[in-house]
Amino acid sequence: MGVPGKAYLIGAGPGDPGLLTVRAVELLGRCDVVLYDRLIPAGALDSLVATGTELVYVGKEPGRPSMAQDEINARLVELARAGRTVGRLKGGDPFVFGRGGEEAEALAGAGVRFEVVPGITAGVAAPAYAGIPITHRDGASAVAFVTGHEDPDKPEPVLDWDALAAFPGTLVFYMGVRNLEPIAWSLVEAGRPEGEPVAVIERGTTGRQRTATGTLGDIAARVAEAGIKPPAITVVGAVVDLRDELAWFEQGRPLMGKTVVVTRAREQASALAERLSRELGAEVVAAPVITTEPLAPEEVDPALGPIDRYDLICLTSRNAIDPFFAALRRRRLDARALAAARIAVIGSSTAALLAERGIDADVVPGRQVAEGLIEALAGEEVDGRRVLVARAAEGRDLLPDALRERGAQVDVVALYRTLPLPPSRASLEAAARADYVTFTSSSTVRYFVEAIGDAFPRAARIVSIGPATSATARELGLEVHVEAARHDVDGLIEALLEDARSS
Repeated sequence: MGVPGKAYLIGAGPGDPGLLTVRAVELLGRCDVVLYDRLIPAGALDSLVATGTELVYVGKEPGRPSMAQDEINARLVELARAGRTVGRLKGGDPFVFGRGGEEAEALAGAGVRFEVVPGITAGVAAPAYAGIPITHRDGASAVAFVTGHEDPDKPEPVLDWDALAAFPGTLVFYMGVRNLEPIAWSLVEAGRPEGEPVAVIERGTTGRQRTATGTLGDIAARVAEAGIKPPAITVVGAVVDLRDELAWFEQGRPLMGKTVVVTRAREQASALAERLSRELGAEVVAAPVITTEPLAPEEVDPALGPIDRYDLICLTSRNAIDPFFAALRRRRLDARALAAARIAVIGSSTAALLAERGIDADVVPGRQVAEGLIEALAGEEVDGRRVLVARAAEGRDLLPDALRERGAQVDVVALYRTLPLPPSRASLEAAARADYVTFTSSSTVRYFVEAIGDAFPRAARIVSIGPATSATARELGLEVHVEAARHDVDGLIEALLEDARSS
């Protein structure tokens, strides 16, 4: 008999990837198949699931075919019974208007083991990001969560408008934008004051969050005028008036309202995505299209000479650090073996990672490309010296050729390879409507263009980290709108910000 599988009903939170729980992140990295909805944080799948995880889209979208709930339930049972570790990733919280209760019933009825991982629900998070506390000691001691879109197959509506109108606190409606006018009218007809404050928050907690405020009497007109669209949360109650004082998320973030695609390798993408979203307010689509893989010891070790014979060691990327030190450990060596060598690196992040190993790089070029390191090494005496260039398998020969021309005896050792990592459907769909696409290497350009195909966001502005990346983009028919003056992540962000301010 096979090993029994297990299903996890996981709340993905309201949209900000930073609001996924620690438990959700842990499980997404362990599941070998994930069934996911439409309204999940952009790029959460690509940045959190393990490489090779099977992704199954089961989202429901207005006006488009979708997988029936009974079919979703059956797939969960089938996959778990086959011994799979199944993640069911649902926007918000699985048990708050997410039909997670039905899926849990199906699993329990089939005798399948399951676990529920609560998520932060949009009815709490979106108002908080809009500066609206849904409860307050002075005027809202209770809160009610209400669906604004009842099941159309019900024989008759079950919402008690008289009870809702008399409710002594805040009302929070989910999925109610299309029914906003009848909702407001029903509350007023049942006795709720026409002048009661209302806020409608579109895409709460994301970089595309927008908020319209008004009263029950005019909110439908104000929302229509502002062009607020689903998904959105509607808040009814006196607490809405606190927004003028407490609004924090939509202010002072220069990239608010902009969608930025990050194509960097997933091992390096999180820091860039975090700065763009958390500090600058962008909605970040994490669409890593490459990953790195250390080469096997039998590929590395024969090419690597005795470490103590090298006068200069060049590490061309932070991706080379871990496999380089792994090779040292296989020889029962540590950082002391590098004491006699000069160490040169490309990139401040490479230098920082090396410093964590207790080694300060001797040469760090201002321009963080191979050409920059060649310039920085111009004052080094290399004629007749032994030099190690540790790099990617597909690295350019520019640096070793330049050193050989100056008389150096150069060993080139490949420590890792760069591989394509196809983005998920959710990331590619989000990327197709982006304002900016960032590229940090030639490989990210090639693989992203290949992955997205005809859906490439032609209206998006292309931001390149440097000349080599720009050249590849132009070879593939792209117009490079912005090129970083400093060829590192900080320079890329500075260039993007300058472009956003001037546009």
